[in-house]
Amino acid sequence: MGRSKGITSEDILNFWYADDTRVQWFHATQELDERILREYESVWNQARRGELDTWRHTAEGCLALAIILDQFPLNMFRGLPAGFATEGQAIEISRWAISRGYDLQLQKDQVAFLYMPLMHSENMEDQNLSVARFEAVGLEDNLRFARHHREIVEQFGRFPHRNAILGRDSTEDELKWLASDGAFTG
Repeated sequence: MGRSKGITSEDILNFWYADDTRVQWFHATQELDERILREYESVWNQARRGELDTWRHTAEGCLALAIILDQFPLNMFRGLPAGFATEGQAIEISRWAISRGYDLQLQKDQVAFLYMPLMHSENMEDQNLSVARFEAVGLEDNLRFARHHREIVEQFGRFPHRNAILGRDSTEDELKWLASDGAFTG
């Protein structure tokens, strides 16, 4: 079930920031999803069980954990509830790293993925922190998306596009919004 023995946080970052992966960050292909599942599902399971918690002691380790716990499941389990299974852990890692100033030790393209779990949260406090952090480091493109995510959570208290995946009933307002041209679908 994928390679995990001896994999390091540096291995995760080298994969995630490689040119061929980078171009698919927000336009993933089925091939990338399958590759992440094949090569990194066992690492995700290790992180989920807390077996990689020693990585929390460096900025790069926290970033690697945020990617593993937030980004990888969205690829590996696209459209399935498991895609959100470790979201809470990813948020906790993001908050932990920020509280220790690790985010300020990372390059801008790296720190974006440390903050991404906050943007994916359905909690307003996390959403507000997401916007504040993207604003503080001057990541304007990410800030635009962070504000948009926050507006959705502010309006609905959650992300309506997740309702069907997570087996939640949608309200009438959510259904209208999901059918609109301006709907965010993931």
